[in-house]
Amino acid sequence: MINADQALQILMEGNKRFMAAKPLYPNLTPKRRKELSKGQQPFAIIFGCVDSRVPPELVFDRGLGDLFVIRTAGQALDGAALCSIEFGVEKFNIPLVMVLGHEKCGAVSATIEVVEKKAVAHGQINTLVEIIKPAVDKVMGQPGDLLENSVRANIQLTVDKLKASPFLSKYLYKGKIKIVGARYDLNTGVVDIIMP
Repeated sequence: MINADQALQILMEGNKRFMAAKPLYPNLTPKRRKELSKGQQPFAIIFGCVDSRVPPELVFDRGLGDLFVIRTAGQALDGAALCSIEFGVEKFNIPLVMVLGHEKCGAVSATIEVVEKKAVAHGQINTLVEIIKPAVDKVMGQPGDLLENSVRANIQLTVDKLKASPFLSKYLYKGKIKIVGARYDLNTGVVDIIMP
């Protein structure tokens, strides 16, 4: 069993291969499929956005059974996402939880539009907006690009929410898990850890 720091190192090494267009495509063999039919032991939870340009298994050059992936638009943390993360930590003893946001996030952009127009989004999209809105409110009026600032604030607030979870905080306190925030650059493919 690997620890959180080792898990993070494996992810970042995989990201370097992805950026360099030299993937190894690990754990994609028929033998691996057969092994996994008996059970799984992923080493990292990736809570990311649904954006089709940011598939975690490719971004980190990982294969079957390596990552426990939860995705919502703008990595909006709702009850289903939180319980999925808690399930992964408890059931599989996964030591690393990464919140993976990305440049030019459409869900964050949509939230900014609603906030600036003082409007209400249609249908269930408003639920998404309400989850992301605190990040936009936090950086509104600050220097720099509002979208980029909001993306980073959304990652930070999501990490903070996870750390505040009574269930996850017990694991954090005992040193059994690590929760980090990361940002993916669409142009370069680089994943930067912005909240270690």
